[in-house]
Amino acid sequence: MSALKVGLIGYGIAGAVFHAPLIAANQNLRLDAVVTANPQRRAKIEQDHPGTAVVDDLDALLERRPDLVVVASPNRTHYELTRALVDAGVPVVVDKPFVPTSKQGRELIEHAAREDVPLTVFQNRRWDNDLLTVRALIEAGELGPVHRFESRFERWVPTPKPGWRESGGAEEAGGVLYDLGSHLVDQALLLFGPVESVYAQVDRRRPGVEVDDDSFIALTHTGGVRSHLWMSKFAAQHGPRFRVLGDRAAYTKYGLDPQEAAMGAGGGPADPGWGEEPQELWGQLGTVGESRTVPTEPGRYQAFYDAVVSALRDGGPLPVDPRDSVAGIEIIEAARRSAENGTVERLVQEG
Repeated sequence: MSALKVGLIGYGIAGAVFHAPLIAANQNLRLDAVVTANPQRRAKIEQDHPGTAVVDDLDALLERRPDLVVVASPNRTHYELTRALVDAGVPVVVDKPFVPTSKQGRELIEHAAREDVPLTVFQNRRWDNDLLTVRALIEAGELGPVHRFESRFERWVPTPKPGWRESGGAEEAGGVLYDLGSHLVDQALLLFGPVESVYAQVDRRRPGVEVDDDSFIALTHTGGVRSHLWMSKFAAQHGPRFRVLGDRAAYTKYGLDPQEAAMGAGGGPADPGWGEEPQELWGQLGTVGESRTVPTEPGRYQAFYDAVVSALRDGGPLPVDPRDSVAGIEIIEAARRSAENGTVERLVQEG
């Protein structure tokens, strides 16, 4: 059976570091064409993926009759491009955050359902090594019932970088709430289910930045777990990536999943030891005075596209239900209202 032809829209960080390497590593997929008008990115595609066509716009991409298109363009373009692809009957993967507003997300889901077009969202950090480890520990009962979940994505970027992620209005969906928070919120929902209330602190700390760069969200899940989520580009020292507190034990883990850095350096899932990390970064499980080191499960971003192939060829489930991503955007919207008004926002997520 021939490989599915994949079109990729955008060759910035999302397209070049995440999607293109994962598509190229999957024997059932072929990166057929990339849409970009940037001369430097066009040259990089020719270097990174010889034989892949480079086209100027969506119309030129659709003329090549792709079996799947990945939208990895700036966040503000996700809605219009995805709607156009659904209109064309082409299955779509949309990079996170899905769209700037939950209203847009619900409209796209309804439209895709009416047209019977597969639609999913690249929530790749469901396959981070540390999250896989936390899920396994919870499912095995190692922690007992969890009552508090602490999660951080912290970076040290004291000088803002140019580009839409750190500038522009709400329509850009920039800032750390959308960029990093869309991962943290999705992981919290995956682990502990729907949320009934949201409290947030959303700040701009660095001179000249136009979007939030240092934010905190507190979630109360309907099941009683409280999730505390930190996201920052202005953290000179980093806290633990995870601290998960249960009534039997806790798990604390430092350091980020290595897959992004490996792909940025030219690596991929076929490399020996892919997704593994050194023992000195493994987390600790236990109580005060009595703990043990827990090996971190290997991360596996490639599982996302494996599931996409299975869905398109065999009718299997898509790797991420886009309704999950809309639920995350609703929480981000509530977080912005909470920070603006100094309130606790009440909501009930479905499913």
